[in-house]
Amino acid sequence: MTQIDILIMAAGKGTRMKSRIPKVLQRLAGRPLLHHVLGQAAHLQARSATVITGHGAMEVEAATVGAESATGGFDLQFVRQEPQLGTGHAVQQAVPHLRKDGTVVVLSGDVPLTQPDTLRALVAASQAVPGGQLALLTVELPDPTGYGRILRATDGSVAGIVEHKDASEAQRAITEIYSGIMAVPARLLAPWVARLTNDNAQGEYYLTDIVAMAVADGRAVAAHRIHDALQVAGVNSPAQLAELERAHQLRQARALMEQGVRLLDPARFDLRDDVHTGTRAALVCGQDVEIDVGCIFTGRVELGEGVQIGAHCCIANATIAAGAVLHPFTHIDGEKLGASVGEGALIGPFARLRPGAQLGREVHIGNFVEVKNSTLAAGAKANHLAYLGDATVGERVNYGAGSITANYDGANKHRTVIEADVHIGSNCVLVAPVTIGAGATVGGGSTISKDVPAGTLGVARGKQVSIAGWQRPTKKSRP
Repeated sequence: MTQIDILIMAAGKGTRMKSRIPKVLQRLAGRPLLHHVLGQAAHLQARSATVITGHGAMEVEAATVGAESATGGFDLQFVRQEPQLGTGHAVQQAVPHLRKDGTVVVLSGDVPLTQPDTLRALVAASQAVPGGQLALLTVELPDPTGYGRILRATDGSVAGIVEHKDASEAQRAITEIYSGIMAVPARLLAPWVARLTNDNAQGEYYLTDIVAMAVADGRAVAAHRIHDALQVAGVNSPAQLAELERAHQLRQARALMEQGVRLLDPARFDLRDDVHTGTRAALVCGQDVEIDVGCIFTGRVELGEGVQIGAHCCIANATIAAGAVLHPFTHIDGEKLGASVGEGALIGPFARLRPGAQLGREVHIGNFVEVKNSTLAAGAKANHLAYLGDATVGERVNYGAGSITANYDGANKHRTVIEADVHIGSNCVLVAPVTIGAGATVGGGSTISKDVPAGTLGVARGKQVSIAGWQRPTKKSRP
């Protein structure tokens, strides 16, 4: 097996996208199209990846350098194609930067869903003979309009490719098309692309013309044909991007259902950043997990056995333990710190868990409650309209409606400690740093800025006054 070097075509403008964002940076499943393609290079264990840029080159290059998929163990480099004179012209810019001992795999930056096994099979076809050969990835399409057609000789061997605009009516009836993906030894590619001309309807240098050159040189051309059009589907318009998104999400939904996950409607399910986590699955589910409609999962998410996810929840970078129930419209994003929900916990509806939220067994977080960088021990409850930030909460604490931890003094964050069996009344402010001792009670409406000893009642509010004979203001009558 020779080394693999990847060439990625990413120079096109994508006029039909009608966007200032370069086409290869348009997002599918939460990540730019180009990042998906770089992920394919990582799966192939490529030696290098060369991205050919043109339109929006600086933006594309900056966005690519920072991609996690660009740190897959291969050397990453960029080559500019200015002006853009066709696919052959693009490869001409890159050839001087390729090593001559490798197999070059040419990919398109706007074709994000080619599977690693398909590319491995294509490489194997290229390396199937001593010294290697040109191998094309082809697919049968019911409507091949716009694609280059595969021309075959009477013995079935590949004789060439004709672009749609240059094809005759008979050639346009051919349904086997070239996907834009090929594998070829670098030592063969270099002299072929050097011979390309732009004598065609578009006045461009077509990379596909090297197929006829290979045949003329007496070299066989292999065609690895697949039947899954989604793997070679490209993006040229917002409508195509949306169609590809839904097709991709449906494929992921079906894979989860094959594992036993219950999705109420697989057409209303989104798993994003799925390749972002490398070889690990992005969404890991135990037995008897149920997911309602409209849910979005991002990053690394683990759902334990029997977890129930209500409608329209957004969950990112979090672990949900067995038997937990997330009611509709719950939002969890653990970001880099992560977030976790304990066994049998009840969350939502309309709850928000932020980075560092660590909830124990049978914790209750109710509607319009926000938790950030806080630990809640088993059985703690915050059922309504509350905020817990930078707090350590003990077992069986009852945290009242409208209460908050005032954790930020304008410069630094401070921690609030609420020990076991504490009762915090409604509409309280706990000014950190402060500790509420075990079994203590804080009276409703209190602003607590000093520690409350264990077992005591802490009250800090103004004395109520009733004024007899007081009259409300009245509106003045208009003249």
